[in-house]
Parts: sequence; C-alpha cells; structure tokens
Amino acid sequence: MSVLGFADGTTRIGAALARYRTAIVTVAVLSAILNVLVLAGSIYMMLVYDSVLPSHSLPTLFSLLAMVAVVYVFQGVFDAMRTRILTDVGSALDQELAPEVQRMMSAAALKGHRAGGDGMTPMRDLDQIRSFMSSGGPAALLDLPWILFFLAILTMLHIWLGVTALAGAIVMIGFTFLTERATKKPSRLVGQIVAWRSGMAESNLRHAEVLTALGMQRRMRDRWVAVNQHHLAAQDRLSRAVGSIGGASRIFRLFLQSLILTVGALLVIDGKASGGVIFASSILSGRALAPIDTAIANWKGFTAARTGWHRLNSMFTHLPAPADGNVVLPAPTRELSVDQLAIAPPGVERVTAQGLTFRLAAGEAMGVIGPSAAGKTSLARALIGVWPAVRGTIRLDGATPDQWDADAFGAFLGYLPQTVELLEGTVAQNIARFDDGATSDEVIAAATAAGVHDMIVKLPGGYDTPVGAEGAQLSAGQRQRIGLARALFRDPFVVLLDEPNSNLDAAGEDALAAAIAGVRGRGGIAIVIAHRPSALAQVSHVLFMRDGRMEAFGPRDEVMSRIMKPPTPLNAPLDAPTRRGPQAVSGVENAA
Repeated sequence: MSVLGFADGTTRIGAALARYRTAIVTVAVLSAILNVLVLAGSIYMMLVYDSVLPSHSLPTLFSLLAMVAVVYVFQGVFDAMRTRILTDVGSALDQELAPEVQRMMSAAALKGHRAGGDGMTPMRDLDQIRSFMSSGGPAALLDLPWILFFLAILTMLHIWLGVTALAGAIVMIGFTFLTERATKKPSRLVGQIVAWRSGMAESNLRHAEVLTALGMQRRMRDRWVAVNQHHLAAQDRLSRAVGSIGGASRIFRLFLQSLILTVGALLVIDGKASGGVIFASSILSGRALAPIDTAIANWKGFTAARTGWHRLNSMFTHLPAPADGNVVLPAPTRELSVDQLAIAPPGVERVTAQGLTFRLAAGEAMGVIGPSAAGKTSLARALIGVWPAVRGTIRLDGATPDQWDADAFGAFLGYLPQTVELLEGTVAQNIARFDDGATSDEVIAAATAAGVHDMIVKLPGGYDTPVGAEGAQLSAGQRQRIGLARALFRDPFVVLLDEPNSNLDAAGEDALAAAIAGVRGRGGIAIVIAHRPSALAQVSHVLFMRDGRMEAFGPRDEVMSRIMKPPTPLNAPLDAPTRRGPQAVSGVENAA
C-alpha cells in the first residue's frame, strides 16, 4: 500500500503513511470517479455527431451541453479535492516524521556519520517525499491502472481501435522504463553532489573571518565553483534524460491520436463505424495514455522521493528511537563514579583515553590537567554522553546515563565547551537553553551565579539582546561567560567546564571561581578541564592525565605537589629513585 508504489507497512515511513489509509482510499475513489467522468466528453462528441447534426435539434444540443457542463464542474471539484487530500497527507507525514528525522540527523552526527556533505540529506529526503505527494505524480500513478478501462472502451467501439491504442500504450510504457533506467544513476549522483555543495558553502560561510584573514577566500570559492560545476553537469544530464524522453513521449502520443483518427476514418469509410466514433476514439486514446505522459513528466520527482524513502527507512533501521522507560529515575544528588573507563571517538577504533577511575561526592570539584593530547576533552565528551564508553562505566548515584532520557539527563548536566556555541536568539533564550517555560528569576539566577548579570544589563538590549548567528554579536569573553550562565541554569548536579577561562579577564576569572564555589556550596559536582592554574583555585581534587591515561588522582594539594616536583637531575647518584612518575612532565606549569 503506497501512493509512491515502493513502500509497505513494515517500514517506519510506510507505517506512518498507513495511518492515512482512509485518505489514500478516498483519493483512489476520487480517481475512479474522475476517470469515469472523463467519458462524458467522448460521449458528448459522439451524440453531437451521430444525433444532433443529422436531426438539427437545438434543444437536444443545448441539453447535452448543460449535462456535460455539470459533469465538468464535478470533475473540477473532485480533482481539487484529490489534490488537496494528497497535499494534506504530505504535510501531515512531514509533521509526524520531521522530529524523528532531526533526531536521526543529530544521532548520526554524534556517531561521526554525517548524512552527506552537510548532514542535511535526511531533511531534504523528507522534503522530496512531501513535494512529490503534493505534485501531480501520485495522481498519475493512481490513474495508470485505468488505462485498461479506456482500452476496453475503445475495443468496444471497434477491435482495431483497441489494438491500435494497446500498441501505443506498450510503446509509452517502454518510454517509462527507459526514463527509469536513464534517470536512476544521475538522480543519485545529483543528491550526493547537492549535499557536498551545500556543506562546502556552509563551511565557507561559517569560517568567513578566518578565510579572509588568511587570504583563502578565492581558493575556497574556486573549490566551491568546481563542485558547483559538477552539480550543474549532473543536473543537466538528469534534466536532459527526463526532457528528451518526455518530449519523445508527448510527440508519440500526439502521433498516436492522429493514428487513431486515421484508423477511425478508415472504419467510417468502410461503413464499420459512425462519424462520431472518429472523434470519440481520439479523445479516449488521449485520456488513456495521459497518465503515462504525466508519470514521465514527474519521474524526476518520483525518483528523488523513492530514493529519499529508501534512505530514510535505512536510517530509521540503523538509528531507532530510544525506547521510553517505564520507570523515570530521579535526578542524581549524591555522587559521580567512573570505573576503568576507556573512550574512543564515534566511528573510530583508536582509543583516546583509558584506565580512568575516580569518584566524586556531592560538594566536591575536580580539576583535570595534563599536556596536550592527554585525553582530557575525550573524558569530557564521555561524561556528557556524546562519546561512547568502549569499556568501563560512568555512573550517577549508581545509574548509567543511558537509564535517563537524553533531555532529562541534559537537564541536570551543565556543560561549557572549549568553543562556546551560542544559538541565534537573545541572551536570555541562550541562558535558558531555549526553554519557553523558563522564568525570569531562573534566568537571572543563572546569570548571577556566573557573575555575568551586571555585564548583561549593560548590553544594548539587556537580556533581550540578540546574540547573532553563533554569538557573532558578542566578544569571545562575553560568549564564554554567557555560556557559563547557560551551564549553571537551574542548578544542574554535574557542571563540566572545558577550559572555561581561556577567554576571560581577571574579573571573569574571579566570577568563574565564585561559580565553582557556588556549585560546591549547593551540593553539586564541578569538573574543570584547565591549562591555567587559576581555574583550579576552588577544586578539591585533581586528575592528572598524560598520553590518554590517568597518572594521578587525589586531593588537589597532594597531586599538585607530586606533579610540580622537579625531575631527577641527570647527575644524581645511581641509588637515587629512578621510577618515572607524573612529576617528570615537560612544561608542567602550562599543563597545570
């Protein structure tokens, strides 16, 4: 069951479409009525030539005209109803699947598998399905079986009319299969190139400042132009294939109508048919083959929708929606424990951090330090749930993160990444994580906890100041401090800050220290990844990492004294300790 002709109820999209079975059946019934009403024109033509003209009866002529006019009115109404229903089904299908498609796009990105060059291919696939549903394609597909009905009517008029129309239908169907074969590969290629073209354009726009500063604008523009040329060439091949075959199909259909007129004329000359049969057969043959012509004209959209249909169903299979749990766990309040944790980036077998074991209780804070490429950011991404654990566990009050719904887990987690990404909207919306139910008191409380309230009220619009795309209207320091307020919104239990003082001045660092102390004071857990020692003033514990491994964990002063201990001199006595420990770190001041 499917208007598209390639779905079934066992697929996710097929199951969604099955819920509109009544609407699809209604469309099929309307198509049947419309195809029967089409006979009115042929019957009217036959009666005019065979009854009105010989009798010269004007009342009969006007009566027939009135009846056929009523039929045409009903045709117009039913055709509009069919189009409206298909459009509504397409829109409803889009509304139902769009949230899941967005979820899959995010899940694919988190797993390191962006769908296409810009990751937007699933959304375009859904757009293609909706657009096809709203076009004349589905109606043409529903009208295709009625070709046999019109061929039967033509055969009833005379066998040779039916045979001629049947031969023409076979040729037209051949054009349809030729269109399928000619457009399958170009259509797939166009879809791939469109994704890469959009991805490259979006990347050039996002990095406009860097490209300008480094004199790379022209080179990157030339790269995009080269991809765009491939896109135009592929699009041209697809359009030529559809256009040339569609043009040949339309010309053949016109010729076929003339051929049927000729056959009808021969039958009239031979005394085997009336004059009205000539024109009626021409109209009927044109109507019989019109769905094939329309299907060929809409084949480009049909192919794109079918490709998108299969691609989306494949994604639904490989990225199923998480099952809703019967038991909703409360927010954690006691501890965070990590046991023998090993981490690898999504889709990559190389482990970037391993052997991590530590425990933090409510009211404690941990600083994570170490040289570059030590695995600190890998740990952060695992703790917030975006990178999977290859081995080991992360537990909050004894439960693993996957026992909570993703949004529920994010509600009691505060995160400030290295590169702060604000979303287009106001300062208040960003702090409130775009929660429409957030109150002004909650937003101001988060800003106050981050020590950024006074800075915000001095902005041109205060909390209602637009931040621009990716926070472009704010300085790096302002973005970082607003990002800190967002991390502290509604007092999350775990607050993870990845290099939170990289863009802060002295006042900002004081506010950061106060924020960490505030998290500890209310019974939360703070984790601070830092290269500058000033960020560690308020932590109770320190985790030292190097080469993806944990080399020390414990109270801050104890660990810091160990790693800050000067290395053993080269001319030390032979009986001096030679065990290589965390104190032998090059550039430890920076690492700390």
